[in-house]
Formats: sequence, structure tokens, C-alpha cells
Amino acid sequence: MKRAISLEEISDGKLYQLNDLVKVGCNDCEGCSAWGMGNSIVLDPLDIYRLTRHLNCTFQELLNSKVELHVVDGQILPNLKMVEGMDQCVFLDTEGRCSIHAHRPGFCRIFPLGRYYENDSFQYILQVHECPKENKTKMKVRKWIDTPDLAQNQKFVNDWHYFLKQIQEWIQTSKDETAVRTMNLYVLQKFYILPYDSNIDFYEQFYERLNQMKEQLPFN
Repeated sequence: MKRAISLEEISDGKLYQLNDLVKVGCNDCEGCSAWGMGNSIVLDPLDIYRLTRHLNCTFQELLNSKVELHVVDGQILPNLKMVEGMDQCVFLDTEGRCSIHAHRPGFCRIFPLGRYYENDSFQYILQVHECPKENKTKMKVRKWIDTPDLAQNQKFVNDWHYFLKQIQEWIQTSKDETAVRTMNLYVLQKFYILPYDSNIDFYEQFYERLNQMKEQLPFN
């Protein structure tokens, strides 16, 4: 999701890489559930793969109560649903803790870090107004984000971002509303609705779909 603000407004002004130390350690996080996230937790295909596999359900079933669709920079993408009237994630338990922590989305894994994209790559930033926890300790970025197959994951995150950016730029210049809607629905079908085989590596399946999609894009 694009944010039309400067780094100085939201971060400590530094850019971090995986082996850098950053003050994010919360010593058993408390208080995060008090912060409403609205529709900001946009889900990528890996997030949906993790959730459907863990909950043993389909994407369509997630849409019944856990996920909703929202327009992000001109594109229709899924985001985590909030409890109506409370602006809290539907996956919080009665104690305000994450009930899917081992399977949580990438957005939640890096919080309160964010990603800063430039030059076909990205680095991490520390968002200074997001987490109320005081006296946080320093941790390496790679340890904090706690993501298996990290090298593959970093490549996936980057490739997915810039793929969406291509589509978003095309949407912004296209005057054909029907073509835009068709593109949005095709992305949803290709990367979210069509189930992934849990017996085959996710990244292998994702890149097969991505390569197929790129061959069919109207602006390549």
C-alpha cells in the first residue's frame, strides 16, 4: 500500500537490512490489540496460503468471516477483517492475543517495522508511532520477522510488490473500465482463489503462476 508521506514523519529516518539491529524487542508483547488497524493489513498470496492451510479452508470460506476485499491503489486485494464495531482483528483471542501467531501474515510478522521500496528492491524502516510498548530491546531484523525460508521469502515479497506496482500503474493510465475489472478479477483468481497444493512448495507454485501471468499482461 502506497503512503504519500516522508520517512521522517513515520520512522526514525534509518533504513535497515536483515542483519541490522533495531529496537523492536517487546519481551512478550502486550498492548498491540489496543491499536485498530482498519483495512490496512493487506494479504499477499503467501498469507492466504498459510491461513487456508492452517484453518483447513478455502479462500472463499475465509471471505465469510475472516477476510474481506478492498480497493488498494486501484486494485482489489484481500485484507484481514476487523471485528465489527471494535476495529480489532478477528483472530485475537479473549485475552487480546493472536490466535494464529505461527501462521500470522507477513504484515504482522514485521510490525512495527515497515518496508521501503526503491530501485527494484526494499529495506526495512522502524515505524515510531505504531507500537506503544516502551523500553524495547534491540534485535536483528531477521530474527524479529521470524520467517522460514527467508531468502525465498524476501525474493517473493519483492517480486510480488513490483508485479502489483506494474499492474497498478497500468490501471492508473487505462481508460477501459471493463479491462481494469477483468484484470483485477484475474489477479484474484490466479493468486488467491485458485487453491495451492499443500504438498508442493508454495514458492514453486507462485512463480509458475506469476510467469504465466506475465506472459499474458497487456503492457509487456
